[in-house]
Formats: sequence, C-alpha cells, structure tokens
Amino acid sequence: MSAATPAPGAPAAEAPVLQVENLTVAFPTEDGVVRAVRGMNYAVAPREVLGIVGESGSGKSVSSMAVMGLLPRSAQITGRILFRGEDVLSMSPRQQRGLRGRRVSMIFQDPMTAMNPVYTVGDQLAEAVRSHSAVPQKVALKRAKDMLDLVGIPQAEARLRAYPHEFSGGMRQRAMIAMAIINDPDVIIADEPTTALDVTVQAQVLDTLMSVKDAVDAAIVFITHDLGVIAQVADRVLVMYAGKPVEIGTTTEVFSKPLMPYTAGLLGSTPSAEGTRAGERLRPISGAPPSLISLPQGCPFGPRCPLVRDDCRASEPELRHRGATGAALAGVAAGAPLPVVSPNHLAACHHSDELLAAADATRFFRAESEVTS
Repeated sequence: MSAATPAPGAPAAEAPVLQVENLTVAFPTEDGVVRAVRGMNYAVAPREVLGIVGESGSGKSVSSMAVMGLLPRSAQITGRILFRGEDVLSMSPRQQRGLRGRRVSMIFQDPMTAMNPVYTVGDQLAEAVRSHSAVPQKVALKRAKDMLDLVGIPQAEARLRAYPHEFSGGMRQRAMIAMAIINDPDVIIADEPTTALDVTVQAQVLDTLMSVKDAVDAAIVFITHDLGVIAQVADRVLVMYAGKPVEIGTTTEVFSKPLMPYTAGLLGSTPSAEGTRAGERLRPISGAPPSLISLPQGCPFGPRCPLVRDDCRASEPELRHRGATGAALAGVAAGAPLPVVSPNHLAACHHSDELLAAADATRFFRAESEVTS
C-alpha cells in the first residue's frame, strides 16, 4: 500500500495526515511472544477525530505508543506509520524526537505520573517549547501562559509557578492538553484522557479538548473504552479486539448498525438512560478476551460470540466491506428498502448479514429468557 493509497476505512475527502499500514507489534517473553498488535490499518484526515475503542489488552494503547516511538527496545515492530507521507519507523531517533511533541503530540491517561512532580507546571510547559524552538525562557513561559489561558485554567500566570500536586485532577489534565498543543501539532493522540475524572469534570475536559483542537487545527486519535465519550467527540470509530481492528466506520454507522458481534456486545453492555427507563438489563459479553500469546484458531472472538459457526472456527475473517447479502436480504419485508452499507464501513465477521438483518443487533447477547419474553 503506497502513501497515496487510502488505508481501509479511510475518509476520501483529503489526504491523510497520519496513516498506519499493516502495523504489528510483538513482545518476546519467557512464556512466548505476545502479539499485541496484529495488522493495524487506519488513516486520519486533517482535523478529523478518530475514536479507537476496545477492552483492556486489545492493543489500543500499544498501537499509539508505536506511533509516538515510545515502545521499549524489546518491541518487535513491522509495518509502516506515515506522517504526511513520511515513514516514521524508518526515521533516525533524532528525526523521531523532532516529530514527537511538535508535529504529533500525546495526552496521557494519568497526568500525575506523566508530569514531573519536582518541576513547576510553567517550567515543564516551557521545556516543551524550547525542546523544539530556540527561544528564550521568557518567551517560552509567555507561550505557556497563553496555552493555560486557552484551556481554561484561571489565573494562568500564577499557576505557572505551581507544582502538579497543587492542581486538581481536572486542572492537571487541562495542563496536559496545554502541553500537547503548545507547539501547534498536526495530530494529537489522546490515550484515555478522561478515565480518572468524574463525569462533570470529564465533560469539561472533553469540551476543552474539542475547543483547542479547532484552535490549533489538529486531528485527534482518541483512545478509550468509553463508548459514550466516543459518541460525543468522534467522527469515525475503530473497534479493536485481540490486537486487530474488527470494525471501522462513521460513528453513526457503527453505533446504529454494528456489523461485528463484538461491537454489538459492547453497545449492549453500555448503560443508557433509555434502557434504564424501559427496565432493560445490561447485556454483558460472556467470557474474557483471549491470551495474545496463544490465540484460538479462527476468529479470536469465536469463543465468546453468539453467532459462532464452523467457518468462524476455521478461519479468521478479514476486515472488509460487508454488503447486504444472505440473511440481511432475507429479512427485508416485501416492498421495504434494502439495507445499505457504506463503502467505508468495514467489519471482520463471516456473519455480518445476520447483524444487518436484525432490528437490534444487541439482542444476540440477551439471555434466552429475555429473547422469548
């Protein structure tokens, strides 16, 4: 796949600013090789928000750390990571350092461990500027103050002299956002940036992140396990399971008509006000994710999937477009319009047609008593 060729599920309007092609990441251990990422493909257009969701251990964060060049030396990485057409993996360490924090930046999950406790917030923000620009400390601190103002931290000039522990959780995360945007990056990778925050503060931080995204004209790769957050902020969503993307499409498409049982299971296990009012129970996915050292034969989701068949156990499905065939067409009433699947809505499932035919794809995860009642 060339730099000019869109990755699977890529938006066609603009050339991607970030493109990941067949990325694999493995970690040798005493128990065997952990295949943390197994063929990751995606593209992010300028100013787009791509959400990446999945359970813990699905490979979300490892793939983002590979993009940033922050994995340990023991990691075995193959594939290509293209930033504006240039392969990051083929760059020298010095070139990667010049890219990291300037053109591509990252917001980490826990700002308390991401920030240095013995330096003031102002000094750390100024250091981020001076690492990439030969400017005096005074100019860097002025830039730091402007960024704290932009992310909504009150009394920004006084806060420059404060230490991270003197900030509340929400303020620390805003300071991390300020650090991420201080060099006007083209891409921001946000790795679970709201997980440790309460709901009210989470909403404020999300609003801040979306505002500063527009201010610096950046694209965002938003990594989370919270589907509610993705519904609020993402233009497209990529669902990961066992180290591979299993579905990708616009947020509306994936949430309204999932084509992969795992996606339907995630949606069915997410609390909603509508479900609570109707007296419905959550529909959890049974079992646990497979070991990345010893994956099952065929589809890795097979042991947990209510639609599993012999063909699922025989071969792992590819991530590709799944049109309306088989059960999807059989389920259409006479005279009703045929179900339409967008060309950029891709899924890795042999039986997507059954999900497409269902009025509610999450019903496959209901207990038998719920289905028959």
